[in-house]
Amino acid sequence: MSDAGKRRREKAAAARDAAFSGEKRRERTVRIVGAVTVLVVVAGIIGLAVWARSSDPSNQPVATVEADPSAPAPEGVRPAGDPYEFGVPYGSAATTAPVLAIWEDFQCPACGAVEKDNGDGIAKLAEDGKVQLIWRPTTFLDGNLGNDASMRAVAAWGCAIDAGKIREYHDVVYANQPQEEGTGWTNDQLIGFADQAGITGAAKDTFTACVNEGTYQKWSANSYQAFLSSGVQGTPYAELDGEQVAAEILADPAKLEETVAKAAGK
Repeated sequence: MSDAGKRRREKAAAARDAAFSGEKRRERTVRIVGAVTVLVVVAGIIGLAVWARSSDPSNQPVATVEADPSAPAPEGVRPAGDPYEFGVPYGSAATTAPVLAIWEDFQCPACGAVEKDNGDGIAKLAEDGKVQLIWRPTTFLDGNLGNDASMRAVAAWGCAIDAGKIREYHDVVYANQPQEEGTGWTNDQLIGFADQAGITGAAKDTFTACVNEGTYQKWSANSYQAFLSSGVQGTPYAELDGEQVAAEILADPAKLEETVAKAAGK
């Protein structure tokens, strides 16, 4: 082949290579632009969802009750400054028995599951004197769910505690936990639970006034503040003599009783 022919072939090959490279660059540019467009659309959708949620009045933060350690608390509740301050003791255990302290939120589905699986077992350990049971109420889900149902439920429980129905009312609230998280309870519902808990007659009148007046809402706020100060991240959260008890053990009658027996034998 002549030199001129070789040069023509080389130029043709170079032209093909240049065209191929240009096409690859165009394909790459289209892919990049497409990806960016998708990201922008997704970000827009997310932003719109966030805006919609924040602009929905039902999702706005509710007014909270400020903590006040000097506020009245239900009968027998641990005082401010106690290691289990604002907690609710239950049972007849001697002070030498292990302390089982349980943080819980009445709106918490996991707490409701533990109550369903082993609420009776936990209470029986306290009633049999095997543990010093202290229920520690918290209301952190109010902020997450945009309501004040946990705070009002805890305050209503305080009214029931004064009526001598610590466990009864506690258990009734969990038995009536809404199927849909965030629905909460009205004051009328919380007052109605008194009948199921055995609060009747003049005691029911006192209980009703206590709920409607929000007598123990500040106590509820105090316990929530103690929860925040504890650093606990969620509920249910249990400790036995200061050692964390996993939720799966708390919910298992045999495993919890075994754990308690080991703690008592130390």
